[in-house]
Amino acid sequence: MGDQFILETRDLTKHYGGVHALEGANFQLRAGEHVAIMGDNGAGKSTFVRQITGVEQRTRGDIIFDGKPVHFSGPLDAREEGIETVFQTLALADDLDVPDNLFLGREITKWNFLGPFRLLDYRAMREATIEGLERTAVKIPNIRNAIRNMSGGQRQCVAIARTATFHSKLTIMDEPTAALGVQETAQVENIVRTLKEAGEPLILVSHNMRQVFDLVDRVVVFRRGRICANLDIKNERISGEDVVAYITGAKTQEGYEDAA
Repeated sequence: MGDQFILETRDLTKHYGGVHALEGANFQLRAGEHVAIMGDNGAGKSTFVRQITGVEQRTRGDIIFDGKPVHFSGPLDAREEGIETVFQTLALADDLDVPDNLFLGREITKWNFLGPFRLLDYRAMREATIEGLERTAVKIPNIRNAIRNMSGGQRQCVAIARTATFHSKLTIMDEPTAALGVQETAQVENIVRTLKEAGEPLILVSHNMRQVFDLVDRVVVFRRGRICANLDIKNERISGEDVVAYITGAKTQEGYEDAA
């Protein structure tokens, strides 16, 4: 893995009035790397993700994505640059089927010379959907089925397949398996492994220690709005107990004393 960073934040900070939800976050993600973000509720994990994806506007700091400084005005901006996010609250349209959800807001059209009278190319969208589902090994029995008729796991897999369909430069998953059963969780984790094999970088926000140790290269721990540890769990002898100690404040890694 080279030292080419796909994402870097410098002094990334978010204040809500007098509440310092995120303070001075310096974060780096290499091309092809999978990193987990962990921390207690209110530690700053989701705030960090919301700044990167343009859901909120940062108080100060820099975000460098794919080699250039970015300032997203909203999630669509981030998506157009190649950041795909699967949030805890699934942004899926219940009444639409799988292809319509995958291409929501970026439909494939034909006869574009007709301008506003051009037509949606349903066949192309259906074929691209099948290809995206195959790439992520997602099994949806009937892609014409409305989303409301699917299980939680299938819905989550559709949201993740959407990220894979568009060859994103970075995928962010915020607690993707929090509400899923064992089998559905396994399916989502297999998608993460597929992304890893394809060399696509990932940020995974998760409370699930087993999942984190199974799936990622590195863990970044947030505590009280600050990064307090950066742990290379693949190459160093770090246990789940060590990670918990950083999360709770029993330990602070050298170089992160500000978070103590």
